[in-house]
Amino acid sequence: MPNDTRLTIRRPDDWHVHLRDGDVMRGVLPYTVRQFARAIVMPNLSPPIADVDAAIAYRERILAALPQGSDFTPLMTCYLTDSTDPAELARGFAEGVFTAAKLYPAHATTGSAHGVTDVANIAKPLETMQDIGMPLLVHGEVTDPGTDIFDREAVFIERILAPLVGRLPDLKLVFEHITTADAVGFVESAGPNVAATITPQHLHINRNAMFAGGLRPHAYCLPVAKREKHRLALRKAATSGSPKYFLGTDSAPHAVSAKESACGCAGIFNAPFALESYAAVFDEEGALDRLEGFASEHGPRFYGLPLNDGSVTLERTDVEVPAVLDACGTPIVPFHAGEAIGWRIVP
Repeated sequence: MPNDTRLTIRRPDDWHVHLRDGDVMRGVLPYTVRQFARAIVMPNLSPPIADVDAAIAYRERILAALPQGSDFTPLMTCYLTDSTDPAELARGFAEGVFTAAKLYPAHATTGSAHGVTDVANIAKPLETMQDIGMPLLVHGEVTDPGTDIFDREAVFIERILAPLVGRLPDLKLVFEHITTADAVGFVESAGPNVAATITPQHLHINRNAMFAGGLRPHAYCLPVAKREKHRLALRKAATSGSPKYFLGTDSAPHAVSAKESACGCAGIFNAPFALESYAAVFDEEGALDRLEGFASEHGPRFYGLPLNDGSVTLERTDVEVPAVLDACGTPIVPFHAGEAIGWRIVP
């Protein structure tokens, strides 16, 4: 339970993070490790992590890059394609290499060019996943250019997600980085096999943030932030205490030059102050007593994994977020850059 100035919770996990590779990975990984015991690692590298051997190799690169003395477990995922082999999925899951598989609709976001063009193409892999209890992680947006970008999540629910859950009711499914009241309603109405992650940025900002005084590329991610009513619905869901919602930062680092360009990349780098950012929201909503469930309990219970040992303590104090951070030679702007957050992790 929190007191006025300090909050201690069981060590949390991040159920959705982009760690990249190479020097950038070595630069950003410590931010995740300092807060989280485990993280679901996204597979959208180039080329994508689409088979067991690639996942093992990527996991080894992550482990080799950990700061000395770290106690952190990367949980690997398989990138689904139109040609994914169900047997490869089952082998990876049985051998403890794959924790889950990721559905990117083709061209929906960064690194999704090899994604699924039609869910019908992965009918057999999804049936296999249902049979073996392997979770499906979903980027829930249609890519039809005729659909308004602010409507793509709601349309995805109607056209793809609701029929999918109807066909495969026993499939464990995480609706990742939800952004709308429509998504909250869907998750609430679905059975216990459907859950959702929520990012810190979608709890803090609405779509106005991308246009405040000019174009703001560092507030641009996919799915994009929506209207204020959707932000409020997400805050209510995250802080409700429902086990259907848990922490997933979707932290997505991009170089400043890749964000501040004529065609800037989608993604918000929130890892450096992720837990503090969530704490600020729960504090504002009068729900600090529910942060531990959201951050540390709901996720592992949904995945069937043990709760972490150890704890993290947060202290109420203003912390200035730097304007830019260096990731082994790559400058990256963090979420809340130039602002003060009212919490910090006690070393």
